[in-house]
Amino acid sequence: MSKLIFVSNRLPVTVKKTEDALRYSESIGGLATGLKSYHEQGSSLWAGWPGIAHEELRPDEAEAMERELRNEYKCLPVSLTAADIEQYYHGFCNETIWPLFHYFTSHTEYSAETWEAYRRVNERFFEALDPVIGDEDTIWIHDYQLMLLPQLIREKYPDAKIGFFLHIPFPSFEIFRLLIWREEILQGLMGANLIGFHTYDYVRHFVNSVRRILGVEHHLYKMNQDTHSVRVEAFPMGIDYDYFTASREADKLSPELQSFTENAQTVRNILSIDRLDYTKGIPDRIKAFKRFLTDYPEYREKVRLNLIVAPSRVEVESYDKLKRQIEVLVSEVNGQFGTANWMPVWFFFRTFSQEDLIAFYRSSDVLLVTPLRDGMNLVAKEYIASRTDLQGMLVLSETAGAASELFEAVIVNANDHGAIASGLKTALDMPEDEKTEKNRAMHRRLARYDVHFWADKFITALGQADSGHQPSKPLLGASEAAALEEDYRNASSRLLLLDYDGTLVGFKPTPEQAKPDEELKRLLRKLSDDPANTVVIITGREHTGIEKWMGDLNVHLIASHGLWLRKPDGDWTKTIHVDNEWKETIRPLMETYTDQMPGSLIEEKDYALAWHYRQCESELVELKRTELREALLSITGTMSLGVLEGNKVLEVKDVRMNKGHGVHLLTGEKAYDFVLGAGDDHTDEDMFAALPSEAYSIKIGSGHTNARSQLKSHQAMRRLLQRLADASVEPKPLLH
Repeated sequence: MSKLIFVSNRLPVTVKKTEDALRYSESIGGLATGLKSYHEQGSSLWAGWPGIAHEELRPDEAEAMERELRNEYKCLPVSLTAADIEQYYHGFCNETIWPLFHYFTSHTEYSAETWEAYRRVNERFFEALDPVIGDEDTIWIHDYQLMLLPQLIREKYPDAKIGFFLHIPFPSFEIFRLLIWREEILQGLMGANLIGFHTYDYVRHFVNSVRRILGVEHHLYKMNQDTHSVRVEAFPMGIDYDYFTASREADKLSPELQSFTENAQTVRNILSIDRLDYTKGIPDRIKAFKRFLTDYPEYREKVRLNLIVAPSRVEVESYDKLKRQIEVLVSEVNGQFGTANWMPVWFFFRTFSQEDLIAFYRSSDVLLVTPLRDGMNLVAKEYIASRTDLQGMLVLSETAGAASELFEAVIVNANDHGAIASGLKTALDMPEDEKTEKNRAMHRRLARYDVHFWADKFITALGQADSGHQPSKPLLGASEAAALEEDYRNASSRLLLLDYDGTLVGFKPTPEQAKPDEELKRLLRKLSDDPANTVVIITGREHTGIEKWMGDLNVHLIASHGLWLRKPDGDWTKTIHVDNEWKETIRPLMETYTDQMPGSLIEEKDYALAWHYRQCESELVELKRTELREALLSITGTMSLGVLEGNKVLEVKDVRMNKGHGVHLLTGEKAYDFVLGAGDDHTDEDMFAALPSEAYSIKIGSGHTNARSQLKSHQAMRRLLQRLADASVEPKPLLH
């Protein structure tokens, strides 16, 4: 029976050790609430760290804890040591990922030691999950602490349904590229079928980083991988709307809150609630309130800022420094503007119960939420929902994820103290009927898109995720690959025609970076060492360049789309006569578009010109590529030239130079009883068309093709070639 497995850094149950027993307390946080109905289902399981270090427990206590969590709470504990937590969580997660993803590059620390701890803990999560994962299970992984886990699961369970949701912002490419381990993080995330973010800004940032760093394009936010497709979408997280709108009894409040609510009517109350963190913009908020009292003196002694800051990581020097800065700023405002009967800022450095916070919400005229960067900010939604009288107003930073949903609020720039001060005045002065209208619209949205809707929508979308893109020809499955391998084994004379870029290696930002790795060269050497094999690298690259990379191998090289041929240990021969006079007409046109397209470049070959645009912004590419292609076609129409569209490249060359011509050069010399051709783009279609009818032809990637079958990636092609290479060295059965 299939299961639904949730994975997060912390379990929704925290375990603490007392003198006489282990104590278990359940979380009431937004994530636990949103997933509760799914977690209560009989077949679900939640994996995560239980909140207690491994060394604090005796073996018998650890066994008892695991048994209790599994049987009573349907949780799977992941064992972590105190050192793991310090290096992985307090180290890499909070000193590298947290500041960088919130755009605080000056706070970001890079440590190989904490990165190794992060990698190690992600592997430990997989090791804990591995025994419980079934073939048809659905796995939903949460947040930045586990960004390597999707790919770790994918490698062993290629058909699994894996979802990932990031609860913090995903930064722009210009910020994300600063991360030393950027490729590993992206590759880890790309193991998921569905990746969710709070806003479409984060979605765009992610797919742009994937394109620029991994070279993977998206189509309508869907990207193809070797074993699966990856869909990226925005799922704004909601709150438990019914909980915050429910009526409450005053006697359940703490004495402090009862006193506050009784005295709240003497002034207009502005509320600020945050945990202690530099991303929240708390010092700027206090400075903005000071600006408000300066610019609008008529509000003195009529308003009060209730500043609630929940303690967080006060043992860290930078956080302790932030606390002291806040205290100094509060003292300055109270010292400058306070009177015997009025203190403008009330500072609460403590945590409050959820019931007390709702009382704060309902007694406050304005909620001031101005983080410098925030993934969503559920406090803003909680405040609006709690104000069932529709009379509160929200002043919200435009850099909080919630701003994309609560646009009826007063939206401000968190760095502009004057704008925040003006926003406070707007909120306080807003007519009641206008506040009612704006609040009613926000209430309708919060009621519909609550935390349960968020969870339902994500799980439904994950359930609908497909295993991959639909090729125009069938994928080379296990049975087809087995038949191909059997024909290979039985053949005595084999021809293997292999394109290079996109077929044997992945694409790189520039052609020069796609140098063959040692694994590929070992594979080709193993194939070409079989005397029955004729291995051919057939490429559009220049003959001098491909010889530098492959000239030491026992392979045939066909370069410049069939113009040049070199047999093992032989010299290059030109197969047809061509000239270059046309280049002086074409080059200036390409240069014009290169100047207009930052990131594009011209590759000059002996008898061809190629315009590469892999590094260009996709929005600009669509327009300029079409313009250049049409211009090239109009010029080359009266010449013996063709315009070829490859993978992120437009190439102009003599039409007589094509890979089909290269195929005929070899098949005309010798008879082969096994022929295999593999390529990835339009230039390889000539090769497929020239192959004998009984030949195996494989298109790498998606799209229309004349090949008999397809594979999803160059990695899949390498695996197929490795199977053939292994078959070459196996002894053939004796014939009786």
